[in-house]
Amino acid sequence: MKLKYSLITRRQFLNTLFGGSLLAFFSGTLFPLAKFAFPTLGKEPDFVVLNKTDFAAIPNNSAKIFAWGGVPGIYLKKEDGSTAALRGVCTHMECNVAYRPAEKKFYCACHKGWFDETGKNIAGPPPKPLEFFEVMEKGEKMIIARKGAKVDLAKV
Repeated sequence: MKLKYSLITRRQFLNTLFGGSLLAFFSGTLFPLAKFAFPTLGKEPDFVVLNKTDFAAIPNNSAKIFAWGGVPGIYLKKEDGSTAALRGVCTHMECNVAYRPAEKKFYCACHKGWFDETGKNIAGPPPKPLEFFEVMEKGEKMIIARKGAKVDLAKV
């Protein structure tokens, strides 16, 4: 059966087919590209369990890096022997920070941001202080958790 006229033209059909293929291509490639560019987005844990003996030999006024999801965490042993743990990225643009024992400060090399030992921003562009964690010990394990996170020590 031959129709006298069509509801769409050949050009409209080809344009729709071409547009649909472009949409399928870009939707299939943008998600993997975004996942590659931001691999740790939304993957930070509420707590991590570490071996306490790995951190026992740290001298005073020094720091050691540990894995906090996809970003570094810093375990700090202050000069008086007290300890603290913090998220090791700058609050300005998520660059890694490093502890400088001579100055007793944290330094972000990306935009010359400085933080004191308490995590307070003291120079440069960082808008807010570093995020500190709670440090708990249970036997030979050390649990580092976000402040306010619920950790069941019986299951750890």
